[in-house]
Amino acid sequence: MLVDSHCHLDLIKNTTPEVLVSAAHQQGVQYLLCVSIDLEHFPMMLKMVKLINNVFASVGIHPNMSQHDIVDVTTLVKLADDADIIAIGETGLDYFHKEGEGQQECFRTHIQAAKEIGKPLIIHCRNAAEDTIRILREENASEVGGIMHCFVEDWEIAQQALDMGFYISFSGIVTFKNAKTVHAVAKKIPLERLLVETDAPYLAPVPYRGKTNQPAYVRHIAEYIAELRGERFETIAQVTTNNFLRLFKLTHG
Repeated sequence: MLVDSHCHLDLIKNTTPEVLVSAAHQQGVQYLLCVSIDLEHFPMMLKMVKLINNVFASVGIHPNMSQHDIVDVTTLVKLADDADIIAIGETGLDYFHKEGEGQQECFRTHIQAAKEIGKPLIIHCRNAAEDTIRILREENASEVGGIMHCFVEDWEIAQQALDMGFYISFSGIVTFKNAKTVHAVAKKIPLERLLVETDAPYLAPVPYRGKTNQPAYVRHIAEYIAELRGERFETIAQVTTNNFLRLFKLTHG
């Protein structure tokens, strides 16, 4: 049994969520978390999720979106007050294109909302590791924890996130030959804090690199990590599933 702890079913073109979930099930993927990136399309995404068993959602605004100035704690808490919404995010910092106070304030708002409603965070971090860790500490994000999604930082950053109770999730990047830093961290992460994800439709793993990603491909990520760590695939599949269920307080069924 596998889990895709981070995907965007609503952004995958030329197919349907039902077809994607069916293909995932055929590869042993039983649970999926469909992650929100803006509030404009959130209602449609939530409606989609509610039609499919064992697919859950988050609510939040990606740091690259332009809605930073319209979100507040009350709005996020109200939207997250739904049994199918199991996380707040994705939120965080992305300095790849530009830095901005708007990103940081929006990030803090998400953390505050997560603490108020008691749901974990989905953290996006790109070229902003130091500020991401600093803000998580300053806002006491350890009270709710969550996932460091699509992790590409070094062991020092991973350790600081682990110390705050976060799980570390690896995407298809871990299967890339030149991702040496990611490989090193994936070998060291304690099994009880390890997660896998696709970030579909982005970052398809080898052997599908460069193509449209989908949740079924999370199996390739788990298989690669198993080989990297010298573990059985079944072990990685089971522990990552257990970790997901434990983090989000879900009952297997």
